[in-house]
Amino acid sequence: MVTAVPRLVIAAPASGSGKTTVATGLMAAFAARGLAVSPHKVGPDYIDPGYHALATGRVGRNLDAYMCGPESIGPLFAHGARGCDVAVVEGVMGLYDGAAGEGELASTAHVAKLLRAPVVLVVDASSQSRSVAALVHGFVSWDPEVRIGGVILNKVASDRHEELLREALDQTGVPVLGVLRRVAQVDTPSRHLGLVPVAERRAEAVDAVAAMAAQVRQGCDLEGLLELARSAGALSCAPWEPPVVEAERRAVVAVAGGHAFTFAYAEHTELLTAAGAEVVTFDPLRDEQLPDGTQGLVIGGGFPEVYASELSANEPLRKAVAALAESGAPVAAECAGLLYLCRELDGRPMCGVLDATARMSERLTLGYRDAVAVSDSVLAVAGTRLRGHEFHRTVVEPGAGTAPAWGVRAADRRVEGFVEKGVHASYLHTHWAAEPGVARRFVERCRTS
Repeated sequence: MVTAVPRLVIAAPASGSGKTTVATGLMAAFAARGLAVSPHKVGPDYIDPGYHALATGRVGRNLDAYMCGPESIGPLFAHGARGCDVAVVEGVMGLYDGAAGEGELASTAHVAKLLRAPVVLVVDASSQSRSVAALVHGFVSWDPEVRIGGVILNKVASDRHEELLREALDQTGVPVLGVLRRVAQVDTPSRHLGLVPVAERRAEAVDAVAAMAAQVRQGCDLEGLLELARSAGALSCAPWEPPVVEAERRAVVAVAGGHAFTFAYAEHTELLTAAGAEVVTFDPLRDEQLPDGTQGLVIGGGFPEVYASELSANEPLRKAVAALAESGAPVAAECAGLLYLCRELDGRPMCGVLDATARMSERLTLGYRDAVAVSDSVLAVAGTRLRGHEFHRTVVEPGAGTAPAWGVRAADRRVEGFVEKGVHASYLHTHWAAEPGVARRFVERCRTS
């Protein structure tokens, strides 16, 4: 099958250049024209896709060549972009920055090549004039297989500054497709792990996305950007599909949501549903009981440390989660979910499923990980290999149970996480599209536990 959805990759020389503002604003500007826009994000980011979803009215999806493999990028893109008029892919870090020590793997440039998509380079021009040409020339010439089809200049101070930048870039042959003036930053507050998620500030986030769209409309050549998107090469791949399991009855799987648990990949719910689950979302900040008939529980990532007092105060739900785990029902917890299952978080009582404590830390733990399942669990048999990602400023003590979840290869080799009865709890974020058997195994255990 050939996928020919017009598409652009929004990249930058470095983080902080304005990719999110441009990508989100462009998505919203295209959507305001009546186009069906497919939003995507390179890498493991959970927060930017929430803003993308606001901009487009469609689910934001990640394209991660490290966790899911390069061969999955085209199919996952085609799955998300099905039926759309145009797709916008926001890059990660600098254009050529990928998984540490892995060359181009999982970089924005790598994903752009896999998608046969032109790149628009967003350049922070605030402290340069003629030098911008050298910078752009370097990025264009570094890898001839990456097609940089245009530049958007960000934080331009004045008409004269713009004139100098355009004169310099004329020598590169790369067209200027937008100029954004140096203005007060759009209100997108951050904290210890990046932007505050949309779910926690929806009204303000709507205003922020509208402001991004206005900046892009006023400063960018939308017709030129759309024309560039239409020049993307066709992809010869079928859209990714979650494998369907026929089941006489559906297993009820409760998935934590609300403000405290906002990190999730859309494909996980699709995989659970295809595997025979009835997925029901609940909010641990508000709901005092698990959904009726819950047979399995998934608690993903998020910010329980921000809401520790409220989570602790909901004692009925904490007891319900502990009782479900004690019964042997399948429970899959990643990062924030791991903290919630601990005995306490920053001194406040949590569910007490695990004999461990969690606390905030000054140290950021961040990076891709190669992992192997150490113990048989509701997610995988021992020896199963997966790639994942860690992203947290917390510490759990001890870091592993008597039956650890994963053996992890990072800067050090270590075991981490907990496998107890039906519980699989770990700091490692994984993308189940890389191994659909994870969802099938989990749902089957829900039926039989």
